[in-house]
Amino acid sequence: MGKNTNIGLIQMSCSDNLEENFDKTVGFIEQAARSGAEIVCTQELFKSRYFCQVVDNSLFALAEQINEQSATLQRLRTLAADLKIVIIASLFEKRATGLYHNTVVVLDADGSYLGKYRKNHIPDDPGYYEKYYFTPGDLGYQVFRTRYADVGVLICWDQWFPEAARLVAMQGAEIIFIPTAIGFTPTVTSNVEGSDYNEAWITVQQGHAVANACYLAAVNRVGIEETAIGDSAINFWGQSFIANPYGQVLKKASMDMDEILVCPIDLSLVEKLRDGLPFPFRDRRVNTYGDLTRLYSD
Repeated sequence: MGKNTNIGLIQMSCSDNLEENFDKTVGFIEQAARSGAEIVCTQELFKSRYFCQVVDNSLFALAEQINEQSATLQRLRTLAADLKIVIIASLFEKRATGLYHNTVVVLDADGSYLGKYRKNHIPDDPGYYEKYYFTPGDLGYQVFRTRYADVGVLICWDQWFPEAARLVAMQGAEIIFIPTAIGFTPTVTSNVEGSDYNEAWITVQQGHAVANACYLAAVNRVGIEETAIGDSAINFWGQSFIANPYGQVLKKASMDMDEILVCPIDLSLVEKLRDGLPFPFRDRRVNTYGDLTRLYSD
C-alpha cells in the first residue's frame, strides 16, 4: 500500500515591499493547502527581492532574528497549525550584528518549530555576491521528521554538490527540498549558453533524486529583477519542479508566471527502490572515499 502525500511549491515574483511579499506568500500557501498540499515550500528568500546582486551594507537591514518568539516564525507557525501542513520557509537570518545566514526553517503540521538549516555552499559570482552577506552554515546537513514525510533541505548553491544530497539521504530523507534563486544573467549567457545552464540545473537535481532514491523538489522564483545601483539584472527562470526517485519530472512550473505547484507523491517508492537498488547505500565503498575530504587531489 502506498504512503501518499502532496507537495506544494510556491513560485512567485517579488516586489521591494517585504510585507507585500509575505502576504502574497501566505495567500499562496493557503491556496496550496486548499488544493491538498500537505508539505509546502517557498522559494529562496521569499520576503524580498534577490538583494545579493549588489554589495550594499544597508541591505543587512533586511535580515531578522529567527527564534521561537520572532514575528515571522510566529505567523508561519500559526499558519501551519491552522492548515495542518508542514511549511518549509527560506529567510535571511541575523544571528548577531555582523553575522548573517541564508536559512530555512521547518514547521510541522501542528505548528511546532522543528529547527533550521543554514546554507553551507555560498557563491560569489557577478550578480550573486552572497559571500558578502552570508556566513556558511554551521548546523551540518539535517533531516526533519515531519508528520507527512522525512524531509531534507538544501538551499540553492548547495544543489550543485552531490555530497550534500547524499548526506541528507543517508539520514533518511524521503524528499529533498531546495529553495533557490537562479536565472539568466548577462554573465552566464556570455560564457555558457543560457539554455544549456538551465538544462544543467534541472539535470543535476534529477541526478540527486536517482542517486539517492528519493523525491526532489526545487523551488525557484520568477521575474526580472533589476538593481537600483549598478546595472545588474537577473531574469529568474522559474520552472520549479518535482522529480521522483527515477529522476522523472512529475510536474514543472512555467518560466515566467507565479504558480502554485501541487503534486501527489507515493513515498513507498522510496523504500521500494532503496531496498531494490544497490547503489544508494549498500554498494558504497566508503573506505575508498577519503580524498573527498580534500579540496583537490594534486
